[in-house]
Order: sequence, then C-alpha cells, then structure tokens
Amino acid sequence: MASATSPDDSAVGALLGRSNRLGSDPRNTNYAGGNTSAKGTAPDPVTGADTELMWVKGSGGDLGTLTEPGLAVLRLDRLRALTQVYPGVEREDEMVAAFDYCLHGKGGAAPSIDTAMHGLVDAAHVDHLHPDSGIALACAADGEALTKECFGDSVVWVPWRRPGFQLGLDIAAVKEAHPQAIGCVLGGHGITAWGATSEECERNSLHIIRTAETFLAQRGKAEPFGPELDGYGPLPEGERRARAAALAPLLRSIASQDRPQVGHFTDSPEVLDFLSRAEHPRLAALGTSCPDHFLRTKVRPLVLDLPPTTPLDEAAERLRALHTAYREEYAAYYRRHAAPDSPAMRGADPAIILVPGVGMFSYGKDKQTARVAGEFYVNAVNVMRGAEAVSSYRPIEESEKFRIEYWELEEAKLRRMPAPKPLAARIALVTGAGSGIGKAIAHRLVAEGACVVVADLDGDNAAAVAEELGGPDKAVAVTVDVTSEEQIEAAFAAAVLAFGGVDLVVNNAGISISKPLLETTARDWDLQHDIMARGSFLVSRAAAKVMIEQKLGGDIVYIASKNAVFAGPNNIAYSAVKADQAHQVRLLAAELGEHGIRVNGINPDGVVRGSGIFAGGWGAQRAAVYGVEEAKLGEFYAQRTLLKREVLPEHVANAVFALTGGQLTHTTGLHIPVDAGVAAAFLR
Repeated sequence: MASATSPDDSAVGALLGRSNRLGSDPRNTNYAGGNTSAKGTAPDPVTGADTELMWVKGSGGDLGTLTEPGLAVLRLDRLRALTQVYPGVEREDEMVAAFDYCLHGKGGAAPSIDTAMHGLVDAAHVDHLHPDSGIALACAADGEALTKECFGDSVVWVPWRRPGFQLGLDIAAVKEAHPQAIGCVLGGHGITAWGATSEECERNSLHIIRTAETFLAQRGKAEPFGPELDGYGPLPEGERRARAAALAPLLRSIASQDRPQVGHFTDSPEVLDFLSRAEHPRLAALGTSCPDHFLRTKVRPLVLDLPPTTPLDEAAERLRALHTAYREEYAAYYRRHAAPDSPAMRGADPAIILVPGVGMFSYGKDKQTARVAGEFYVNAVNVMRGAEAVSSYRPIEESEKFRIEYWELEEAKLRRMPAPKPLAARIALVTGAGSGIGKAIAHRLVAEGACVVVADLDGDNAAAVAEELGGPDKAVAVTVDVTSEEQIEAAFAAAVLAFGGVDLVVNNAGISISKPLLETTARDWDLQHDIMARGSFLVSRAAAKVMIEQKLGGDIVYIASKNAVFAGPNNIAYSAVKADQAHQVRLLAAELGEHGIRVNGINPDGVVRGSGIFAGGWGAQRAAVYGVEEAKLGEFYAQRTLLKREVLPEHVANAVFALTGGQLTHTTGLHIPVDAGVAAAFLR
C-alpha cells in the first residue's frame, strides 16, 4: 500500500509559501482569518492509484504561520459528489459533518466551513481573504456599483450570504458565468480569488487588494469620519497612558462581570483619530460586519461618551451606567433573534471598550485573544474609513450577525476547545522573579495558564525570564526597586496596561545578610526591612487597590521563611523582618477578606540550589556559621530535616500554586512550611 502522507509536494509547498506570505501582511487578512487551497494528486493509501485531492487550511489555523499539519486533505471526487446530496440552504449546516467522509487518509486538520468554496470552484488554487480594503467595498452601501467601477468585469460582486455550502455553490457559479474574472467581492464579508497556478492565484489576490486600496485612496474623501470633536483629541502620551492605567481595573471589572477576562490596551493612531471624530458614535453603534470581526469583538463596542479631560470619578460613574445599559441592550438583541434551539446567551459584557482621547481596551479569555480582538477592531475601523470615504458604511443586518454569533457550528467549535487551565484569565505579578524562587514561581504560574508580570531589580534578568515564558502574550518584564513607592506604582501601571489588571501577587523580593548581633549594623537592619517589610507592604497596598477596583477577588502570597518562627543564630535582622512579613499576612487576611482577597504565606527553608539570595553571599555566610562547605550547604540543610530531602525553588512554586490554583478557595491567613520538616519551625 502507498503512504497516505505522500502528497504532491510541489502543490503543498507552493500553497504553504503563498499562505505564509499572504498571512504575514495584515493588509491582506486578519489573524486566523481567511483560507487558501491547492488541488493536486497523491496516491490512494489503499490502491496506490493517483487520486485528485485538495489541501485547504483547516479550521482555526492562521495563514501567516500555517504548516502542513494545519491543512485538511480531502478527496475531490467525494467533495464534488456532495452537490448531489445537498439538501438546500435551510439544511446546509449538515454538510460540514459530511466533509469528514471526504477526507483522504487520516485527513489532517479539521475542515473549515469554507471548504466547499475551495472545492467547488473550478480552479486549481483558491484564496479567500479578509483585507480591509476589500471589506470596505463589501460593506459600502453601494458596494456592487463600486466594485464594478473599481474592477470592471475582472472582479464580480457576490451578495451577502452566510459562509457555508451554498456560498461555495454561488461562487462556483459566478466563476463559471464570468470566465474573464479573477475573483469576487463577497458582500459584507471579504474577497475570493483564484488561479491556474499558485503564483497566479497569489498575484490575483494581491491585485484585488492593492487595486481596492488605491481606489479608496484616490476616490475617497479626505475626512471620512467627519470633523474633529472639540475636546475629544488625544491626550499627550504620558497623560494618556496614566489615565488608561487608572481606568484599567474598572474597565476589566466591566468586561468581566460574566466571567474573568484578560485585557489589552492600544492607543494606536487609527483608534485615537477615529475617537476624535464626529461620526464615531454613529459608526461604532453600527457594529462590525465581517464574521471574523464580530465573532471576536461582539456586534458593537461600549463607547464612553465623555471627553478625556472629564474628572476620573465622573468618567467612572458614566462607564458603570453605560455598562448597565450595554448589558440590557445585548440581552434585548439576544431576545430579538434567538430561536428555541439557539445556544444560551454566552455573556452580555463588552469585548471592546473605547475611551476617547485615551484608546481602546479589548478583552478575551487570554492575552492573545484579547490582543487579536483589538486588532480586529482596528481592522473594522479601517473598513469603516474606506466605506465612508467612497460611500457610507452599511454592515450586514443585525439578524445575520446573530445567526453567525449563535451559530450551532460556532457553538460546536467552542465545545471542542480544551478545558481552561486552573489559572486561566488570571494575572500575576511576582517580585524578585528574575532568578531563584521567583523565577520558578513565574514558570509555574504561566504553565498553569496565568499571565505574569516578571518584576525584578535586575531588568535584564527580568526580561530574560519573560522571554523564556513565551513573550508578551504570556509575560512582560518590569524593572522595580520594591523600596520605591514610585517604581511600584509604575510596575502596577505597566501590569494593568499589559494585561488589564492584577489578580495574584507574590511578595518574593528579598535579601539576606547573616551576621551576629554585635556585627549587625543599622544599615544592615534598615536595608533588609526596607526591601522585605516595607517593600511587601508597598506592593500589597498597590495590589489591593487594583483588586478592590476590579471586584474579582484576588490572592496575595508572601514568601516568608522558616526563620519567621524559628530562632537561629547570627541573623537577627533577617529573621525579624521575616516575622514582620508573617504578621502582615495575618493582618491583611483580616482586612481584605471582605473584598474576596485571600492573603497567605509560605515558609521555605534551605533553598540553596538556584537561589539568588544564597548565590549573593548568604550561602557562604550560612555555611561558615554551620562549619560546612558552601557547595554542600543544601545537603546539610536536607540532613537536618525530618524528610531528609533538599528543598528546591520548584517546591516553593508548587506551594504558591496550591494556594492559588482553585482548590483552597476558603483558605486565608495560612502559612505553609516548605522546609522538608523542621520540628522547631512547626506552627502552633
């Protein structure tokens, strides 16, 4: 038998190259939007005979990063035979399941809803894309006439139809009836192009996109969004970002009433210009049009209708009122269009919040989803600009948006998604995370689904750890001296601008100087208390301010020490400050509980390997006290424990996760020993 994985390498290679080039340029299509295909031959896995196949981007993939495993592979004879059993547009959703019976071999990725478009069009190569310029024509009030004016008879208008089997039939019929055409504009949606070769198909796609761009620029009016609104211009950058940081916790609470969300902020020129213009309230209320857009952004955003110089408390009060109205309007939208068999309403909070003079806040289940939602709304702004420049913006009907938003096929896609990780949608800030215990904690939190702000005095170390963790969709670095109120405030501002807020804070930053009482200077005492006692207080105070405003509860964890309860020799300053931290846990647990904020502590001991404190001189000092070689200090500590096991940074990270990962939901004010068993440090 022939291998089922022996494709026409030239067809697949050309398809992937074309897909990556098209998908890497945001002018051509949005993230994960559109799909491409190629037809060719490969051996049948049973008979070995050459078989006509189609390789097409599978469901959920991204063109810019597409690889061969992301392609669905289907037999063309079986795919074309589906036209003989097609039950009609009212039952076209049934055809998606039928694609599974057309798969070749193991089939590759799951076929998308657009598979029929690619398979039924009589061309070896097909591209379906969502360029802003193409959608601008597709969403213009007189889009059909403008398409004719822009392209003549080389590109044909196809009226709006929901993606599916019937749209594939429609496009196939258009191509057959217009042999001179290189593609079409799909009303309210995007473009489709084709070609006999991969090169020709790509050339035709780019011709449609660039020609539409030129047409809109040359034919369009200069200020499609109208004149500037008095007082709605962008604030200066520093003021703008300070106001964004001040509003972010409240806005996250607005976006997270139904379920916690991660946020993303952008103050790009396109957004700020749109919000400064007279037509932005009308256009924002019309909502987005392309299905890829409103599935990410909801049908319309929440827009603050006050200038950016409005006092902050007045703006906050207005935002709360607008949120109440938004939820009521969204529920009414659902009731207007829901059928008895429609999926349940998924939530009534906005995914996009627009604040004139400041920028756009977008939200999703994780950072990438939130960021992409914002990118899609920028696409929508570009679409509105283009449509208004040459005509007027007219998105698809609200009822059609609902049909797609609450489409059973979309619901099925959501059901197939993996269960969220325990810390999904939670945002953590870890101090001293550039090395040792803090670094291990940051790694564990990201592994469990959290976004992490890596805070450290050593900015280079913090940046390196953030990169290890996966970059800005997973972690960001901030340089912060925890003894500085200003730097702590700046760190939390960076956190809320990066991820929308903060839910979980780990007070881990520390230092230790081991000396007998008579050799301990006032500077030794003050330095350790400044960093660990004062620093933890300042960080916890800043964290509580954000968490209370968010109304999502939260966790504050102190990395204290066995020395908080155990009296050992030659470390009066260190042990005293650890006792201070331990009591801060109790005090804050008592005070913050009414806000759903849990405060707990961890008492490690003997964490030598990988520890920044031990590497910084503490190890040598303690080794001298106990009369052992510094290299064997970890072994020494292990042998004095009940379990005879060495404690590593990862063990402390495990304890942080145990406290915050969702199982100990009713625990606050607790200290967990992570010391392998030191009887003298047992809590009483």
